[in-house]
Amino acid sequence: MNVPTRHQAPARHVSSSLLGIYLNDHLAGATGGTERARHMTRSYGRTQLAATLEPIATEIAEDRATLLALMDRLDIPARSYKVYASRVAERLGRLKSNGRLVRRSPLSPLLELEALRVGVEGKTALWQTLRDLADHEKRLDPDLLDHLVARARRQQDVLEKLRRRQLGTALLTK
Repeated sequence: MNVPTRHQAPARHVSSSLLGIYLNDHLAGATGGTERARHMTRSYGRTQLAATLEPIATEIAEDRATLLALMDRLDIPARSYKVYASRVAERLGRLKSNGRLVRRSPLSPLLELEALRVGVEGKTALWQTLRDLADHEKRLDPDLLDHLVARARRQQDVLEKLRRRQLGTALLTK
């Protein structure tokens, strides 16, 4: 039994059950974000927006795969019902009213970029949380998590630049 001395704090351990819930919730978000990014890339065809988004969409899918690999390494099963629900919710989100019946609204890219950016902010927080836990959980690689945090921050910057470019098209009139 490891009894803490007067100067030593008790050892702290990561709760695997709570971590499982946390990671599965993020997996659901990552699933929705991956679907949204792919849909946007397809929807915007051969535009500059699609060309800039395509590598981000690829990275978002890679990040989801990395999350699944981390969950496997941590012996945390993916909850398929959460993944399925996220896919359904993302598809239903495409049916939102946008002020147009037949074609896409100029607001669509702005709103979609904002939603994607919020998702990447959540992913950044996930990677940072796991990085913070790496001191207590040896199955987490601090260098990998540092890389993922930096990549997510770069993705946020790109999405913010794209979002700001859409303001003129979406909300400013001549």
